[in-house]
Amino acid sequence: MDNQAEVREFLTSRRAKITPEQAGLPAGSRRRVPGLRRSEVAALADLSVEYYAKLERGNLAGASPAVLEALARALRLDDAERAHLLNLAHTADGSDALTRPRRRTTRAWTPHPSLQWVLDAVTAGPAFVRNGRMDVIATNQLARAFYDDIYAAAGNQANLARFQFLDPASRRFYPDWDQAADIAVAILRTEAGRNPHDKELHDLVGELSTRSDEFRTRWGAHDVRHHGTGTKRFHHQTVGDLTLAYEGLELAAEPGLTLTIYTAEPGSASEERLRLLASWAATQDSAVPAERRTD
Repeated sequence: MDNQAEVREFLTSRRAKITPEQAGLPAGSRRRVPGLRRSEVAALADLSVEYYAKLERGNLAGASPAVLEALARALRLDDAERAHLLNLAHTADGSDALTRPRRRTTRAWTPHPSLQWVLDAVTAGPAFVRNGRMDVIATNQLARAFYDDIYAAAGNQANLARFQFLDPASRRFYPDWDQAADIAVAILRTEAGRNPHDKELHDLVGELSTRSDEFRTRWGAHDVRHHGTGTKRFHHQTVGDLTLAYEGLELAAEPGLTLTIYTAEPGSASEERLRLLASWAATQDSAVPAERRTD
């Protein structure tokens, strides 16, 4: 990714999202652009207009932690946006290669036996590991059945973002499709800030931008997020509607990888449907010869 372009577009988009009223400034009647003016952001961050203009042109190299924190406050960045700004600044300084753990490619990585044991020990809900590109790279039996649509088309390559934007089946699987699409792009945008030299991520973003207007529009918004906890709705082709809570945990021993576990509210219809899905998954798995199983 072009760091200066990323910085310029991120700061510009954040400035445009803040109204003068939110910043405690008079709205006025002669504003030509949405959001705050550069001079107003500079004043809120206690920076000169010239210096802020330099930063917004993409020149974050050399910006001190105090300046970055003042900028984050002025732009009212949330935790995910603040972390993204710091990642962009590290890349601008050329320090990311020195300070970040080496990331492994999907093809070279296999789960440690103990991690697979942990996944297999989760029997009440889907549990899986994904990387920042949204490749699903390890699952328990129930997650493999839960994401059956994603594995059904070889072109998806077990990638949640590719499934989201290029596979028509995603419109059924995600009843709240727009929300799921927003989350998927924000996760990829966050990963681009953390790992800007990932060729596979470049290739994925290029593919999705070329083939999906929905992706391209969202990518241009520069939204980022920490995907930690929440609730989602799904429609599985075998068992029907599911409302599931999820927890996402970063794996300390494997930087860049996230363990996600879905669970249903005890006593709910979704819990019963997960049990049915688990029974179906066990039947399907027992019908496949051991030498042909991939999970």
